[in-house]
Amino acid sequence: HVAHWGSTVWLRHVGKDSASVVVRTEIDATRSPDPAGITLVVRIGEPGKSGSIVSSRAIRMPEFSGGMSQCEVSLSVPSPRLWDIDSPHLYCARTSVLRNGRVVDSAETVFGIRTAVFTADSGFVLNGRRVRINGVCDHHDLGPLGTAVNVSALARQIRLLKDMGCNAIRTSHNPPAPELLDLCDRMGMLVLDEAFDCWKKGKTPNDYSTLFGEWHERDIRAYVRRDRNHACVIAWSSGNEVWEEENGELVGELRRIFRSEDPTRPVTAACDRPDAGFDGFQDSVDTFGYNYKPHLYGKFREANPAKPLFGSETASCVSTNGSYFFPVSEDKSKGWFDSQVSSYDLYAPQWATIPDVEFEGQDRNPSVAGEFVWTGFDYLGEPTPYGEGDSPSRSSYFGILDICGFRKDRFYLYQARWRPDHPLAHILPHWNWENRLGEVTPVHVYTSGDEAELFLNGRSLGRKKVGPYQYRLRWDEVRYAPGELKVVAYRGGRKWAEDVVRTAGRAARLELSADRAVIASDGCDLAFVTARIVDKDGLLVPAADNLVRFSLRGPAGIAATGNGDPTDHASFQSPGCRAFHGQCLLIIRSADGRGGRITVTAEAQDLAGADFMITSRKARR
Repeated sequence: HVAHWGSTVWLRHVGKDSASVVVRTEIDATRSPDPAGITLVVRIGEPGKSGSIVSSRAIRMPEFSGGMSQCEVSLSVPSPRLWDIDSPHLYCARTSVLRNGRVVDSAETVFGIRTAVFTADSGFVLNGRRVRINGVCDHHDLGPLGTAVNVSALARQIRLLKDMGCNAIRTSHNPPAPELLDLCDRMGMLVLDEAFDCWKKGKTPNDYSTLFGEWHERDIRAYVRRDRNHACVIAWSSGNEVWEEENGELVGELRRIFRSEDPTRPVTAACDRPDAGFDGFQDSVDTFGYNYKPHLYGKFREANPAKPLFGSETASCVSTNGSYFFPVSEDKSKGWFDSQVSSYDLYAPQWATIPDVEFEGQDRNPSVAGEFVWTGFDYLGEPTPYGEGDSPSRSSYFGILDICGFRKDRFYLYQARWRPDHPLAHILPHWNWENRLGEVTPVHVYTSGDEAELFLNGRSLGRKKVGPYQYRLRWDEVRYAPGELKVVAYRGGRKWAEDVVRTAGRAARLELSADRAVIASDGCDLAFVTARIVDKDGLLVPAADNLVRFSLRGPAGIAATGNGDPTDHASFQSPGCRAFHGQCLLIIRSADGRGGRITVTAEAQDLAGADFMITSRKARR
């Protein structure tokens, strides 16, 4: 039979007219009484389409006396369709093991045809063109669902990230679930596949340092063999902020193990020690990753002209979705109050930076391949800057999206940078400040335009241009008056985009929407339903915190509820939750094998309720 993780696809050459593909198969015959007469048949086609064969070859294995044996089959794929972030085309190598003409085992290996290389001068190059890495780091939990893997929840996360312009995920700080890599292959998301958060020297009691000496080589070999066929994986990370960053010999040993299992991808490490880029450690990895060091990019390039460089962990801006505190402090270590953090996106821990600083570091040093922001989503635990003393915080503030997947203001700051051709203008804060009449309420605008004009109740507050190394437009002296705040963004002198925020009236009713109207009746598929508290005109009421109660009719159950509040300790399995800044989330799970119409009902005291229809049906093969 084909050994466990025993089928590997290598690309020898990728051209416009053809691609040279090598399928290496490891055959296990340790329990076979007669391993003679073995033939391998390899067919390359599209996944899930057995009749779509583009190349095939049969080869008779040499005689062997049992045990393990390897065989390589070379094939040519004509006019290959390349795997890319915008067109993630996949192929499948179907390997059949025949003994004396009879099939005794088979294996399918999904792969993509593409070229990917890190360079010192052009950053990351995919299929011959430079692609800036617009990446995020992510923990493995799925917010209110916890840490158990759910494919539809992972797919929703990837869709949200891609809408922002994200094209890469760093699996911080451990090997990912294979389901995540399958999705990234299919959806066109690059992956920095990370192994460890520590080596021999531990960070916390009972961490991997207790196992490293005995297990690191076996674990590296196992996870590289598992993941190396994935087109999405562009590099291996041997560790994150390890205490041995000065130990080039140890990282060299790890690199040797990685490269012995996969000689096609570079090995890196995520380094937070400033000297790691200058004292020889950088020579022990193929491409160098700096954590929170945009001020060192230029110095690193001067000292290491031939070494590829990227931001392996960047920014770590903190914010709470929908929270704003006044006066607006310019000190990055301020801006937090009452266990929340202001969403002006100006605040970060001492060791971190706001996004604007990282952007400038990359723009001043264009050879940097890109970045992986800490983090894409808020996650359970590590509630920096809180977590000490009496703070009730139970989840992080780092995410560009909160724990429910609601977009924070920062989402639009990254979208403006990562999708520069997408018309965008976004105003912050909201415009509901009942007790701030006449008080200074600074307004920030994120836009992909090059200038913008702000209007308050039809009166212009001035037109501003985006200057060099400027990533937001600011009107810092706006005095609050209820009504309409509008921004019109321009690009090249022409109107590009606009955004309007209005003062809401009293909370009147609930409004429901969902990420999907149809789910599969397999007992696993999910729909994410957002409940918003709005006034009579449909405007979100940011101050509303009503308890929203959910109920279902039809073949589904409640998987979880949540609201994005890092201090809310209500059970995620509750049938309802309190709104946070006017909204909350219901996650429903389909019933296994039972299709039909699902009616979602939301109710809250003193508000008109709402219904939403979702259909559950058998998934198409």
